[in-house]
Amino acid sequence: MQDLADRGLETEAALRRVFGFESFRGVQRQVVDRVLAGRSTLAVMPTGAGKSLTYQLPATMLPGTCVVISPLIALMHDQLRSARANGIAAATLTSVDEDRAATVAAFCAGELDLLYVAPERASQPHFRELLGQAPLALFAVDEAHCVSEWGHDFRPDYRQLRPLMDAFGDVPRLALTATADAHTRADVLAQLGIPEDGLIVAGFDRPNIRYAIRHRENGARQLAQLLAEQPGPGIVYAPTRKKVEALAESLGKASGRPVRPYHAGLEPGVRADNQAAFVASEDMVMVATVAFGMGIDKPDVRFVAHAGIPKSIEAYYQETGRAGRDGDPAEAIMLWAAGDFAQARQRLGEVDEARQAGERTRLDALARLVETPGCRRAVLLRHFGEDPPERCGNCDNCLEAPGVIDASELARKLLSAVYRTGQSFGLGHLQKVLTGAGDERVRQRGHDQLSVFGIVGADEAKLLAPLARALQARGSLLATEHGGLKLGTDARAILKGDASVEIVRPPETRKERRRSETPNPAGDPLFEALRALRRELAAEAQVPPYVIFHDATLREMAANRPASLDELGAIPGVGARKLEAYGGAFLGVIRQH
Repeated sequence: MQDLADRGLETEAALRRVFGFESFRGVQRQVVDRVLAGRSTLAVMPTGAGKSLTYQLPATMLPGTCVVISPLIALMHDQLRSARANGIAAATLTSVDEDRAATVAAFCAGELDLLYVAPERASQPHFRELLGQAPLALFAVDEAHCVSEWGHDFRPDYRQLRPLMDAFGDVPRLALTATADAHTRADVLAQLGIPEDGLIVAGFDRPNIRYAIRHRENGARQLAQLLAEQPGPGIVYAPTRKKVEALAESLGKASGRPVRPYHAGLEPGVRADNQAAFVASEDMVMVATVAFGMGIDKPDVRFVAHAGIPKSIEAYYQETGRAGRDGDPAEAIMLWAAGDFAQARQRLGEVDEARQAGERTRLDALARLVETPGCRRAVLLRHFGEDPPERCGNCDNCLEAPGVIDASELARKLLSAVYRTGQSFGLGHLQKVLTGAGDERVRQRGHDQLSVFGIVGADEAKLLAPLARALQARGSLLATEHGGLKLGTDARAILKGDASVEIVRPPETRKERRRSETPNPAGDPLFEALRALRRELAAEAQVPPYVIFHDATLREMAANRPASLDELGAIPGVGARKLEAYGGAFLGVIRQH
């Protein structure tokens, strides 16, 4: 018992010395204790929960080097900067590094705490030979869901990691991911040879993120409004390269802010420059495809917006999780249209038959998130196997509860009209038939003689468009090749009265709620002065501002006004290395205010 107590004190002292934190968050302590005890672990922790600390801290305490296998070079370099800023001896071994010989020499000499590599390199025989030349402390596999074919970002090279780690059987392994359902978790354990009792699952909730989902009416205008109300850094995900380019240009002109595009079609140098500028900026917006994904290690992203539906709930959770990693309030906005689901359901036909059922299930789950009149967060958390409260108090439906309408009878009228007109006409024509409009096209086709002609009154007519969107989202209506509508999965059950349809009552007026808090809610001039100093120091060191200190740490400085290095060192986020490097400069600014 005494040994455990001593080790606990040693761990807390190391946490304070390296990172400047007084205590662990969530399951961090549980994971670190297992690593220090030499026990292999799979940790499922939400983005922003501090996954990297669970291997970086042990790497400073254990003899030997921690080998970190990470999927993207950009992500490795971001983590490298942050680790070095905390005084951790770290290096990367990638195809773009010019100091590879020096890195190999430092590793062989036992001088590195951390060595970052990609799975493609880690699976090579020559890398295995290199690892045999120095003691190893730990294998850390980041984005571990890539190991599993059930994961949403499957990477075949991850399957080659097991033989490497088995060659060093006495070295513990730590797998980390933010997004893995029960099936994926079981597969990752098996693929990486981690015992079932090594699974640690933190809660998936990110309470600082406010979720909102809205129908896309004019996407560019809606996003421009978001940028006008939210001054912090943000990411806008668009479905195609062409849409990325168009949105980046229009949002840049409308907002007057720095807005850059990112997609796989850009030259590698342009992509790298745009990403580096975004990471270093305090107000830039990146418009990107999902190619701008796992390589983002920026804690102060204040919003993530989707200009269309994501691929799945897992993808949505991971992508929105890039907002608010510093724990401050952040926004996740999704703009959707019925056509998004229509296209997604059409693309199911292009998927291998063996995967179609799984992909359809994922799309149906996403539709439920979009359609729900209840708590968005509850839908998300239930998807990952949790049992959340009915209301979270921090999503659009909880903050401004929508009215719910039983639209089953109107749905039967609409579906009947689709069927009786031949399942080939679009919503505009169907609305004219149902409302009895005196339209020449309706009369020419004899649709004014149908039993459904004129059966929808004025009050119901305004619900036809949102109803059609909801029916397309759930798959009850499908788009035809030429833009018409046809009956889908449960349409016949609705027509028979065996299935009901509820929709959210459309708002009479648009209400856009104020976005998340600014970094300086109190308007404190000292806070702005500290941020200015941080920008200067970051520019000199050629690192992003957050590598110096997070906004939360600067707010603590402004609120507590420490008068000495000891007092400054007591502020969360001020570790020994940063206190030595920056303490005098920040105290100087505090004394001037």
